[in-house]
Amino acid sequence: MSSLAMASGGRLCSMLLALLAVLAAWPAAVAGASAHLHFYMHDVLTGPAPTAVQVLDGPRGHFGDTIVIDDALTATSSAASAGVGRAQGRYVWASKGNPELLVTMEVLLTSGPYAGSSVTVVGRDDIGAAVRELSVVGGTGQFRMATGYVLWKTVRLDHPNAVLELDVFVNP
Repeated sequence: MSSLAMASGGRLCSMLLALLAVLAAWPAAVAGASAHLHFYMHDVLTGPAPTAVQVLDGPRGHFGDTIVIDDALTATSSAASAGVGRAQGRYVWASKGNPELLVTMEVLLTSGPYAGSSVTVVGRDDIGAAVRELSVVGGTGQFRMATGYVLWKTVRLDHPNAVLELDVFVNP
């Protein structure tokens, strides 16, 4: 075998080994990049400093009511606890019968390792269920093009105000 053929074969072998190393590491890097975020959302429609405002009344009952939000996200269920971000968006009463909402919001993180990033959340909120699941359909910063889901439950309801616990599972 000529020295040229041996050199080419050696480079090919090195390239294959490098490719195998990258492929072997790739699933671990992707799996390690997922995140579990946990915080509380304070939806306040009354009082001196509301964070949610009803901008449209439905023609019959609540169906069609539209509420715009800029809700605080905190580390614990207490409104006085450390702020971690804001939930900005809207929810619409989307059912004629049951209390079900269509939620569209951006979860903006302002502290911690993901500060400056956001997660886009969309889904149906059957507020009568103990735990509801919504979809993560995108994001920005460290969560650009993210997918995942949100599990949320009502911790406290002082109608119409509420505190919700959110578990966000994100796969960037």
